Amino acid sequence: MIANNIFKAIGEFCQNILFVPYDSIRSMHNWWLQNSVSWIFITILFIALFYWLGQLKKYKKLESK
Repeated sequence: MIANNIFKAIGEFCQNILFVPYDSIRSMHNWWLQNSVSWIFITILFIALFYWLGQLKKYKKLESK
């Protein structure tokens, strides 16, 4: 019973506190602003991907010597 209450508390915390900014963005009628969070995450993902590929390339050069 305690574990169930913990998961319910985590769910309520996320819905009532963490996702409030997303609800305000969703209520706007500007498509560009609504998708800006997704674009930020995609940009961070591509930066991390290219950094990782660069590190793999450096490692491969060192390994082949």
